[in-house]
Amino acid sequence: MSDRQPPRRRVPGPAKPPRPRGAVRRQPGPGARPARRPGGARPPAPRPLRLGSPRPRLRLVSLGLTLVLLAFVVRLLQVQAVDASAYAARAEQNRYVVHTLAAERGGITDRNGVALAVSEDAYDITADPTMFDAEQLKIHDGPERAAALLAPILGQDQAAIARKLRPANSDSRYTRLAARQTPQVWKQIKDLKAALAKKSETDPRTVNVLAGVFADPSSQRVYPNRDLAAGILGWVNADGRGGGGIEQALDKQLTGKDGKIRYAQSGGREVPTAGSTETPAVPGADVELTIDRDIQWAAQDAITEQVRKSRADRGYVIVQDTRTGQILAMANSPGFDPNDLSKADGDAMGNAAVQDAYEPGSTAKVMSMAAVLERNVATPLTHVVVPNRLHRGDRLFQDDVDHATWYLTLNGVLAKSSNIGTILATGELGRTQPEANKVLYSYLRKFGIGSYTGLGFPGETPGILAPPQKWSTSQQYTIPFGQGFSINAMQAASVYSTIANGGVRVEPTLVRGTKGPDGRFTPAPKPRTTRVVSERTAKALARMLESVVDDEQGTGIKARIPGYRVAGKTGTANRVDPATGRYRGYTSSFAGFAPADNPRITVYCAIQNATAGSYFGGQICGPIYKQVMEFALKTLQVPPTGAKPASLPVDYKP
Repeated sequence: MSDRQPPRRRVPGPAKPPRPRGAVRRQPGPGARPARRPGGARPPAPRPLRLGSPRPRLRLVSLGLTLVLLAFVVRLLQVQAVDASAYAARAEQNRYVVHTLAAERGGITDRNGVALAVSEDAYDITADPTMFDAEQLKIHDGPERAAALLAPILGQDQAAIARKLRPANSDSRYTRLAARQTPQVWKQIKDLKAALAKKSETDPRTVNVLAGVFADPSSQRVYPNRDLAAGILGWVNADGRGGGGIEQALDKQLTGKDGKIRYAQSGGREVPTAGSTETPAVPGADVELTIDRDIQWAAQDAITEQVRKSRADRGYVIVQDTRTGQILAMANSPGFDPNDLSKADGDAMGNAAVQDAYEPGSTAKVMSMAAVLERNVATPLTHVVVPNRLHRGDRLFQDDVDHATWYLTLNGVLAKSSNIGTILATGELGRTQPEANKVLYSYLRKFGIGSYTGLGFPGETPGILAPPQKWSTSQQYTIPFGQGFSINAMQAASVYSTIANGGVRVEPTLVRGTKGPDGRFTPAPKPRTTRVVSERTAKALARMLESVVDDEQGTGIKARIPGYRVAGKTGTANRVDPATGRYRGYTSSFAGFAPADNPRITVYCAIQNATAGSYFGGQICGPIYKQVMEFALKTLQVPPTGAKPASLPVDYKP
């Protein structure tokens, strides 16, 4: 069998239609459309998409853009043409800041120029609340963040600071966060503010929340001697005004006149190239007082120690120049430190020496004796029989000590401080008791009782002295020995200075003068003078007052000063309790001057309600008088006169 296959037989297919003549035969190539199968249907062609006309939309967009541009043009015309001045003014207001330049408060010195009250540099920490809003800082808790940083530095409540930085009035551009802060406090804030500003330049997440915090130069009142003379000086309150004492009485002269500064700022910083305008502040005047700091210290030390020993409510000492009326010292105990009023006792924040009204007791007998001598009713040597008891009006009077009948001179009545003897002597001032009352009243008024002293001191009391027609039955006889009317300590000191000055009363003064910003010193007006009694009467009283201290029967022997002739008088009065209005305790006092024959200095001391030890004026105030008077005589270099005491007789043999 052969492997060769037989040839395939061609089978004829359907005959192709004849190609038209002239037709070109096309060979299929790559990408050629496949030949249409015989008998297949041709699909219908897709319908073409017809787009709407864009012209209406273009017109609408063009109209909208035209309206927007027109609005901008109108607004631009309004800003630049119609309201240009208003917007310029508002921009000026937002750009420029006006701060007050506080005037430096004048200083207060003693008579020798020693500083008692000074002003040191300080700052009022302020803020612009508009710089803490959300739009400005791009945060919503700007005030709270700033308050958290400021509170520990200023020592204030954080919430309170935040409230000041977010005020109810959105247009407010000024608030004071803290007044009169030290330069160290402002430096802390300024350094923190600068650190935040520097960090915010490199770190976008850091916000300088202190950009709106500023400082206005101010001053802080400082009292370098702490509580020394605080009752005289007073203090300065939170508003920078005098709150008491000389600070209040002469506030207008001390304050000066504030100035203003206006400068451009940006981001809380001054723009140095934008310029500034400044109205300088005019500093206040310096005030020179009449007091001597050393004598003031001696008086304050002495009264403070005695009040402590006696467990008394309070006490005061006044030292006065008898010739000029100038106050050399006015000390109170207890006192206060005006540098720190938060620790001060409200009852001690004043000058009790002029504000307390109390019954003087036997120190007032010198006025009764002045009336008797001036009216020639008696002389220092006139005999007075002093019984053990004396019935007058509705009362039975007695002396401080129980005694048999005393046979005293008028000088002895004063030396032994006899109430009965004083009643008998003043009873001779008139033919009737009402007439005698009128005469005594006239002399009390001449000595300044029931009137202001002339100091012009805030809160001073004139005391209480009723007209004689209103004196009760008992007052007719108690007023001569110092009960039934009231005075202040300054009035009491002035009485003895009047006698020491030859019977001429000189209004007491605390201010020697003022020195203005130009350095010119202006002396204080001269005090008024009034003759109360004759020089003859004054000299007689001075000799009688010597017996109180010099004679062994006198009540003031503890006030003796070796080498000096001393005139003085003790006082021990029933005390009206200001809380109840009833008598409780005693007012102990001593008043006098030295040298007795050539007076230069008056010292008055009073202690209220001594509860430990003696309460007699000669026992607890006599030593204070001696201590303070000795110091004052040495400080002012007053030599002894070298003359012997008058040594008037105290009693006589019947």
